[in-house]
Amino acid sequence: MIELSFPLAVVFLIGLCVGSFLNAVIYRLPRRESFITGRSRCPLCGHTLAWYDLLPLLSFLILLGRCRYCRAVISPRYPLIELLTGALFALLYLSFGLTAAFVKYAFFAAFLIVVSMIDLEHYIVPDRLVTAGLAGGILLGVLSRDRGLFSALLGAGVAAGFLLLVALLSKGGMGGGDIKLAFVTGLFLGWPLGPLGIFLGSCLAGITGVFLLALRLKGRKDPIPFGPFIAMGSLLSLLWGDELLAWYFRHLNW
Repeated sequence: MIELSFPLAVVFLIGLCVGSFLNAVIYRLPRRESFITGRSRCPLCGHTLAWYDLLPLLSFLILLGRCRYCRAVISPRYPLIELLTGALFALLYLSFGLTAAFVKYAFFAAFLIVVSMIDLEHYIVPDRLVTAGLAGGILLGVLSRDRGLFSALLGAGVAAGFLLLVALLSKGGMGGGDIKLAFVTGLFLGWPLGPLGIFLGSCLAGITGVFLLALRLKGRKDPIPFGPFIAMGSLLSLLWGDELLAWYFRHLNW
């Protein structure tokens, strides 16, 4: 039990640190700022932050959610992204262990978090992110070898093709960035988990849309970012898709 809990804790802490980096990417990429170079600063007062202001999760708790220099409220998004990344890394470790597949899907989870948060705030899926996702999917897919080439291409083609069909039938109701994101998702998850992830994401988006309309928080013509739903559906498919498909076919006696 101790042997299991120690590496799990380490993976969780690594996830917290990666989540801190993802926060920088989420903030800077849409503003065309470098997230590789340049010191972090308070978005309100512009003061350069010291290393002890950037400790994942701890700094937010120590500072009681306020900037040390101007006392402005720090968005809770920052610790939530760190916690989410740590939790996903821990779940992936429990599913895949310390393997090449774990590295592949940890990258995938981080990619989905960045895409989701940018899409929620700016209603875009940047091409630079899609390119990074494609490169990561190809390189890490070759290294991990957990999906065959045919499975990856089939998953990518069907996933993207489904959303392309939706876009054509709805005459622009689906953005091109979502179609590209679906292709990347299918490349990572392969067949049949890639298309399953898009299906689950579509179901989640539909349910959420009905609730938003019922509560009059959104109108019929108001846009709803689809990237976060693709991300949620893809992660559900990755972690529990095999079990879900097995249950489905067993239920139908296929």
